[in-house]
Amino acid sequence: MAAQQVFVANRGEIALRVIEACDRLGVPTVLGVSQADQDTLAARRASRTVVLGPARASQSYLSLDTVVHAAVETGCTAVHPGYGFLSERADFARLCAQNGLTFVGPKPEHLETLGDKLSARRVAESAGVPVSPGGPTATRAEGLAVAQRIGYPVLVKAAFGGGGRGMKRVDDASEFEAAWELASSEAAASFGDGTVFVERFVRNAKHVEVQILGDTHGHRIHLGERECSVQYRYQKMIEEAPCTALTPQARERLHAHALRIADEIGYVSLGTVEFLYDVERDALCFLEVNPRVQVEHPVTEAVTGIDLVREQLLVAFGEPLSVRQEDVHLDGHAVELRLTAQDPSQSLRPSPGRLVRWRPPALGGVRWDTHLYEGYLFPPYYDALMAKVIAYGADRDAALARLRKALARLDLQGPTTNLPLLRALLNAPEVVHNTASTRWLEDALPALMAGDMP
Repeated sequence: MAAQQVFVANRGEIALRVIEACDRLGVPTVLGVSQADQDTLAARRASRTVVLGPARASQSYLSLDTVVHAAVETGCTAVHPGYGFLSERADFARLCAQNGLTFVGPKPEHLETLGDKLSARRVAESAGVPVSPGGPTATRAEGLAVAQRIGYPVLVKAAFGGGGRGMKRVDDASEFEAAWELASSEAAASFGDGTVFVERFVRNAKHVEVQILGDTHGHRIHLGERECSVQYRYQKMIEEAPCTALTPQARERLHAHALRIADEIGYVSLGTVEFLYDVERDALCFLEVNPRVQVEHPVTEAVTGIDLVREQLLVAFGEPLSVRQEDVHLDGHAVELRLTAQDPSQSLRPSPGRLVRWRPPALGGVRWDTHLYEGYLFPPYYDALMAKVIAYGADRDAALARLRKALARLDLQGPTTNLPLLRALLNAPEVVHNTASTRWLEDALPALMAGDMP
């Protein structure tokens, strides 16, 4: 492998995770930070740190020219975008290439194809992978016609972006016009494009996803599946691997579907193919592809023993995959929780502030991915994620038991967090028995916080 130096174009726990992977490869790092992030654990761990601009992401982490200029001026050979920010921007990947920098991620044309959910649906259809009934809607009238054809309830969804923005559920025709307008306006404001489409809403759905990995030598593999059904307003809160709700036949189909999509476009790098699983019908339908490292990647690492960020970096450096499909074996079970600076009594409203006390317990089988330290001022400008706690066990019950112990022993003082909600979730029957659907938490949140759940 030729000498490399990686510019880390992100912040928080994922920046620290990338730096740690580079350290293990012996690759020096330069971290680009905003003025608000100069004194973070990632800044302390990087070989060098440069300030990109003011606290606002639009003037620092999202400034394409600034990031590329900083990477070039510091002598870097590659840029790792982490997740969020610039990680799925085809124009950023192209700008990196134009300036002699390796973008640690998929090809720009793949980012374009997969970043548009409608074109991603076409890729899935071309690969013979089932998609949910629906289609594009250039006007409200077209959208209404699609909804009437496929039947309510439906989802009106932004064609670009994610995170639940530009996504609205519609239960009958009387709600459609307002939902279509709101979804389109949210999509335009968040992603710069108001294009939306309509698809059938699955009532009792599980959110399942397959981790894929491809190199520049034509090798593509899957690393099993994850389940991320416990969500609030389409934001994942619990992730686990593997998915115990799948039948063996559905699991086999799921993995095959993901690889067919990867093969269809010759996918290179780390990525995740997401599906809805209709438990009642034992049916899968394609949702989207996330062409980057995912927040929940540690649960896959826990059950496979494979360092996904290391593999992602090596692929970007032109190396072949260090594992083949026959080398991938899932052992045990892992569950991840997202600890956030959000107030669950106020519909998870952000709650930034200074961290007075942070003492995560050291327990066997428990991993903490975090950039926190005592005295850290959690800023109001970015995502509310504070830490990820990942527990591994011989089976699902063992992993959940370790999580309960970890959260019970966590000594945390400072911003209001979702810790009480996480503790309640781990004892909710729907989580214990894995019967929760993607909509369950939105309905159950008030009762969970009031302590009224059985």
